[in-house]
Amino acid sequence: MTTTAEAYTEFGSREARGMSPTYERLSKAVARDDDLIALLDGLPPEKRQPNLLFGVVRWLGGPVDEPAAFHDFVLTHWPAVEAELRTRATQTNEAGRCAVLLPVLAALPQPLALLEVGASAGLCLYSDRYAYRYGDHQVGSGEPVLDCAATGLVPPARVPQVVWRAGLDLNPLDVTDPGDVSWLDALIWPEQAHRRARLRAAAKVAAADPPLLVRGDLVDDLPALAARAPTGATLVVFHTSVLYQVPPPRRDAFVRLVRELPGHWVASEGPEVLRYDGLPDPPSDALHNVLALDGKPLAWARGHGQALTWFG
Repeated sequence: MTTTAEAYTEFGSREARGMSPTYERLSKAVARDDDLIALLDGLPPEKRQPNLLFGVVRWLGGPVDEPAAFHDFVLTHWPAVEAELRTRATQTNEAGRCAVLLPVLAALPQPLALLEVGASAGLCLYSDRYAYRYGDHQVGSGEPVLDCAATGLVPPARVPQVVWRAGLDLNPLDVTDPGDVSWLDALIWPEQAHRRARLRAAAKVAAADPPLLVRGDLVDDLPALAARAPTGATLVVFHTSVLYQVPPPRRDAFVRLVRELPGHWVASEGPEVLRYDGLPDPPSDALHNVLALDGKPLAWARGHGQALTWFG
């Protein structure tokens, strides 16, 4: 069982390194901070994670760029911080993840009916509306343009045709609600202005044609929502960096259920979350997800869609 301090050390060294010097430094400081670790250990395990704590402090107007000031803010405002940690979740809605989903979605029988599990505000339901850049190869038109360093695959020639899009989430967010958008903004790492601009552009796309978002559980409520997909379209149930928040028995029940649904299942999750036999070594020590179609692993994918390494 990973301790809270170990989880913060790993986040700093594997996720934040090279992506956010601020969060790399802060994660390591929290890992050594007995006062903060003691407070965090009083929370349920899924509420102790770095992204959630850092996002809550930023959303409350606290400092994250100086570990000592962060320490003082959390201790001084712990009742408010704790209340937000207990009620919120890391609903990072990164449209860039569409860049690693696109090669799979574009290769399926068209048109598609997309159903995202853990949809947050539904920004990843618009893979047909964004543009993509894989090196020198551009696909689609419009904003935002999603950059992805792709290795070992021929990028798709066109975006998919989507005729229905729906999302399932325990707490769906509304891109037309400034409060919800401010929470999504708080979850973006401090140095990543490009992600902040991408969030605004993707939110504009979603707000112009809002998706069907249903408040519900990924096991109990998935069959009813899937049944609403139009006939004549290929149903695609997908999720990215979601199942780590789901307890393993519930995760197993979801996998059994989604395999029985008509259509296809696309997953991008950490290899410790959905396990596969015989995976090649990842391209680096950075944290990678495994992109898989119907339970078959296809590629290593970075968590925000910035890189994709196809298996040979």
